[in-house]
Amino acid sequence: MTGFIRQTIVLVGLLLISALSPALSQSLRVDQLTPVLPQGSQLALWVSDVKTNHPQVALQADALLPPASTQKLVTGLAARLYLPETFRFSTRLVQAGDDIALVFSGDPLLTRKDLRQLLRQLPARGLTTINNVFLDGHIFSGKSRAVGWPWDILAVCYSAPSTSIALNHNCVQGAIYSTPDADHTRVHVPSHQPITVITEARAVSEEQKDAAHCDLDLTATPRNHYRFSGCLAHRERPLPLNFAVQNPPAYVKAIIADELARLGVKVTGNIVQARTPNQARELARHDSVNLEALLTRMIKDSDNLIADNLLKTVGQRYFQQPGSYRNGVAAVKAILAEKGLDLTHAIMVDGSGLSRNNRLSARQLSEVVHYILTHPELGLKAMLPIAGIDGTLKYRQSVRRAPIKGRLFAKSGSLYGSHNLAGFIETDDNQQQIVVQLVSHYHPDDEALPDNVPAPITQFERELYQALIHRRLLP
Repeated sequence: MTGFIRQTIVLVGLLLISALSPALSQSLRVDQLTPVLPQGSQLALWVSDVKTNHPQVALQADALLPPASTQKLVTGLAARLYLPETFRFSTRLVQAGDDIALVFSGDPLLTRKDLRQLLRQLPARGLTTINNVFLDGHIFSGKSRAVGWPWDILAVCYSAPSTSIALNHNCVQGAIYSTPDADHTRVHVPSHQPITVITEARAVSEEQKDAAHCDLDLTATPRNHYRFSGCLAHRERPLPLNFAVQNPPAYVKAIIADELARLGVKVTGNIVQARTPNQARELARHDSVNLEALLTRMIKDSDNLIADNLLKTVGQRYFQQPGSYRNGVAAVKAILAEKGLDLTHAIMVDGSGLSRNNRLSARQLSEVVHYILTHPELGLKAMLPIAGIDGTLKYRQSVRRAPIKGRLFAKSGSLYGSHNLAGFIETDDNQQQIVVQLVSHYHPDDEALPDNVPAPITQFERELYQALIHRRLLP
């Protein structure tokens, strides 16, 4: 199919939608909306009333599709149901003879400043010389990344490994520079960060970059070494970077060594990853924010590390064994099954939804949303991002303006080829409707779309949610 034909098809679809848009005076059928999506796209759509979850629209409702980050609603509901309201991740400093240990529990928000405050207890207690320092992370086991995580994004922070020994969100910030008067790039990472970054990427013009089919590539090693190659187009401002720490225990070990040296504490032995010695006594403790704050950040901001570390924590507590992706998923399904939510046939391999192996249906997600909405005491309803207001929906082009702004409350989810939403919308007659949108295999021809025309997914979502607000969407 030529670019001209593709462009014509897209424009015809948009014109059809636009003709129906003014005041939406007539009812709109789902099959009048779907032509705007690129050929080959798959849409699963569920719309129902909040009280009964009886479907008003159920299009491919049982198709198992990648949920992306809408899966965090599943993780969040199970964590809220099972973990106590008083739950907090804790990091403890303990002493056993001449040795000390830091006992980690997977706190995804632990910072270097928090760690420094713990270590300050050593000289405060006269402990200026110690033997070994043990880093104890036995509360989790197994892989730090789930099966199906895209290999090509493992060096960026939203793919940071899920580990019990975690610090600074397992993420390091930096920047790469490219200037018109140089043919090379340079990287800046704060000197106190124990990672190594080199760049061999060329600085080129946009025209040279396109002609050479050359992109900026980043590779990483388990030793927290990073290398840029390929091309970066000249920029007036540096390109911000977020490096996912590949080996969190090694990263934490280096930071502890530096902090102890700054405090004047001498280590005569080693800093190693090991279990806490028996009969250790606690010297200090740092607790994270509470469960409500953790879940709010996880859902509003779609925080992957919080989701996966909560999943493993649920697995650890439910089965009384070191937490892992596998027992975490098993625990989530068992906890929700006790509430009548059957996810037997759902495919889940992590808590964040980052894996491309995850599969959920629109019906299954609607049941999770329905439970959240009919149990307001859980507080999860208030954590949903609000269109045009906050969270991941604050700047979403399709829903950030009136009449949708402030009336759609939903968890978003995006992966390559997937654009999803799960939540509820407030209608003109002050009713609430559950809505789950799973768009998969979405691959538009960007070159065929004029610059002043919104992306197909933007146009589709805009018209869909306006129709729902005005109660004019038909199956």
